[in-house]
Amino acid sequence: MIAHMRRYALFIITSVFLFLACTGSERKTTSVVRINISSEPDSLDPWQSAAADTASIFDNVFEGLLKASPDGKLIPCIAKNYSISEDKLTYSFNLNKNIVFHNGQKLTSKDVLFTYNRLTGLDGKKAVSNKFGSVKSISAPDEYSFVVTLSKPDASFVALNTSAILPEGYDNQAEKPIGTGPYKFESYTPGQKVVFAKNAEYYDTSKSGKIERVEVYIMKNSAAVVSALKSNQLDIAYFINGEDGKLLEKDFNVTSSAQNMVQLFGLNNSYKPLSDLRVRKAINFAVNKKDIIDGVWAGFATELYTNFSPVFKEFYNDGLSGLYEFNVEKAKALMKESGYENGFELTITVPSNYEPHVRTAEILSSQLEKINIHAKLELVEWATWLDQVYTKADYQSTVIAFNGKLEPNDILVRYVSTNKRDFIKFTNAEYDALIKAAITETNLQKRIAMYKDCQKIMTENAASVFICDPNLIVASKKNLHGYTFYPVTFIDFSTWYYE
Repeated sequence: MIAHMRRYALFIITSVFLFLACTGSERKTTSVVRINISSEPDSLDPWQSAAADTASIFDNVFEGLLKASPDGKLIPCIAKNYSISEDKLTYSFNLNKNIVFHNGQKLTSKDVLFTYNRLTGLDGKKAVSNKFGSVKSISAPDEYSFVVTLSKPDASFVALNTSAILPEGYDNQAEKPIGTGPYKFESYTPGQKVVFAKNAEYYDTSKSGKIERVEVYIMKNSAAVVSALKSNQLDIAYFINGEDGKLLEKDFNVTSSAQNMVQLFGLNNSYKPLSDLRVRKAINFAVNKKDIIDGVWAGFATELYTNFSPVFKEFYNDGLSGLYEFNVEKAKALMKESGYENGFELTITVPSNYEPHVRTAEILSSQLEKINIHAKLELVEWATWLDQVYTKADYQSTVIAFNGKLEPNDILVRYVSTNKRDFIKFTNAEYDALIKAAITETNLQKRIAMYKDCQKIMTENAASVFICDPNLIVASKKNLHGYTFYPVTFIDFSTWYYE
């Protein structure tokens, strides 16, 4: 069986090489960049797609009124500026006047009105998104003005304005996507690649792409990705592991960054004995995060103390770093105090398709043994994890990672006790009240303070073990520069250049 699998893996890698080699003769060294992603697009239509990999490349095609900057701030895009009324209910956007969709159609407020009617369901049809519930009305006073009125103040609304603006009257997004971005969709070959071409008519010349063509290859085998880079079949190897990153440093540009992701050892707070705060604190003291960072991520990760990453600088509570320094003796004392000195059995349910999480669970099992918690791994399919753990909370503990968001409420609301997705079953009345108050608090500094207090409550109550933010590692050819990291999943083609 093992020999058969090795032959199969070799066949896959060889097939990828042959396909890449066939296309390699068509490229010009400094006009094309070839990069990999690990999964097929789930839909070419941005309103139907939910996959991070898909968004990471198609955000070069689609744009919203606003967009994220590399430091996580929301900055103007299709809207050149906007203002908020004194009562925090009306948002007025002024649009750039020289934007043209990739099909040649001039963008006006009619397209924005069409888009928001569909997003909100205010046109009487089913809403594309359930996130726009606070929108009461929308209007387009003139060709380049757009106004949104909310039913109540909603501080999270600003971040929603990164949603893709689509052209009115065009209904073929699922086959030939049309946006306004610096790159146009050219073709998609299922199982092989997605191709993009530079948008020569892009309205913002200062942010126009320098690369003429980008070929994104769908490659699920990490060994194939590294081999393709070494053999000149890829120009950028995206999201490689730490071991490969170290091996490639001599011959390639290897860069990495925390990616606003939180890997955690999720504890079901409703499961006895994890319902005992002293036990959860003991587990936090017993976990040596450095061992996990070195053993799983080859050192390419940032140690965490809250359910936020420090990449989210403005909202990150940096005052919690010393709360659970690795200390087995303190952990043992807490176990004794809780009445569990002799320990207990614990199942760690892990999605089997995420190898780093499986390896993390193995290290955790070894570490917990030192305080007499006898952990066993339960490996499940991803669909099973989503149903059993994330939806039904039918588990004891788990290892998982969540992508960060631009809106802090989207991260923290997961742990509100009334949220059906509060999979760790965290319950704290003060936390719930802060989240409720923060969503209507439009004073930024007050809102930041509230969210920092939420992190403090979760950490002090040892809601789970927040382990690390695994770095996104990218290796590229020595003469290819400009790869830019974002705190959201985005591969920005426009910043690349050869030199």
